[in-house]
Amino acid sequence: MRISCAIIVAGAVGCFGVSLYGQLVDGIKAIVHDSVVTYQEVEAFTAPAAEVLRRQYRTQPDIYEKKLTETLNESLEHLLERQLIIRDFKAAGYNMPEAVIEDAVQERIRARYGDRAKLTKSLQAQGTTYEKFRQQMRDQIIVEALRAKNVSSEIIISPHKIETYYLAHQDDFKLEDQVKLRMIVLNKTSDSGAAAVRQLAQEILAKIREGATFAEMATVYSQGSQRNQGGDWGWIERKVLRKELSDVAFSLKPAEMSGVIETPEACYLMLVEEKRAAHVKPLPEVQDEIEKILLTQERSRLQKQYVDRLKKKTFVRYF
Repeated sequence: MRISCAIIVAGAVGCFGVSLYGQLVDGIKAIVHDSVVTYQEVEAFTAPAAEVLRRQYRTQPDIYEKKLTETLNESLEHLLERQLIIRDFKAAGYNMPEAVIEDAVQERIRARYGDRAKLTKSLQAQGTTYEKFRQQMRDQIIVEALRAKNVSSEIIISPHKIETYYLAHQDDFKLEDQVKLRMIVLNKTSDSGAAAVRQLAQEILAKIREGATFAEMATVYSQGSQRNQGGDWGWIERKVLRKELSDVAFSLKPAEMSGVIETPEACYLMLVEEKRAAHVKPLPEVQDEIEKILLTQERSRLQKQYVDRLKKKTFVRYF
C-alpha cells in the first residue's frame, strides 16, 4: 500500500510539476486537477472544532477520536469543494476585480481586528502572512459568488411541502405540560443566614396576600434573572425547573400561589398564572420554522448537485 501511494505521489509530481514538491512534503489528502489539499490545511481548518471536541469529550477518548475523524473528513470535503469551485471559476474565464477583494479585506480587518497592525500580529501568531490572508479572502469571495450563481436564492417551498413535513415530524413540535410562571428567588448567602431569608420570604408572602402584586414584589425583592420582568418566566415545561420546584408549580391551579419553598440554596415563591396540557404546536405557529428547515435542505441538495457536477469533470484523487 505504501509503495503504491509513493508511486501515485511521484506521478503527481511528474504531472503537476516540481513546484508542488514543497506541498507534497507536507503530505497530501487530495488532488484537485493541479492543486492539492494538504494534511496541514485540513488540520488547521479543523483546529477550532477539534478544541471544542477535546473539551466536550475529555473523559471519553474513544468518542473523541471518532468525532475528530468525522470532523477531519468533513473539513477535507469542504476544502476539496473550495478547490473545485475555484477551478470552475478559472475554467469559465471569470475575473475578480482587485477592488472587490481589497474592499472585502479592509472590511474584515475593521470588523475583526480593528487595524492592520493587530491583523499582522494575529497572522504572525498563526504562522501565516498577509498575502495568504488576502488570498484566502479572494478564494472565499469566489466560492460564495459561484455558489450563489449555481444555487438559486429564489427557491420556493410550497405549502404542500410544509404541511407534509409537519405531519411527518409531529414529535419535533410536541410540547409537554406547561405553566405560565412567575417566581421570586431569595438566595441564601454567607451574609444572610437561612433563618433571615426564610423570614423575608414569609414577609413577602404576607404582603402579597394583603394585596401587593406578585410582579411588584418580584421586582423589589427577587434575586433571580427575571427580576426586572416581575419574575416572569413565561411558559415553561416541567424539565426546566429542579424537581422540588416543578412538583409544586405543576400542582398549582391557575392564579394560585405557592407557599415558601425552601432548598439548601434559596427560598422561592411561585405564582402560576395559566396552565396548558401537552399538545403539538399548530401548523401556523411553526410554518416559518419549517420553511427555513426546508430551504436549508434544498440549498444543501442543490449545492451537492453542483459539486457533484464539478467532480465528474475534474480530476480528483483522495489519499
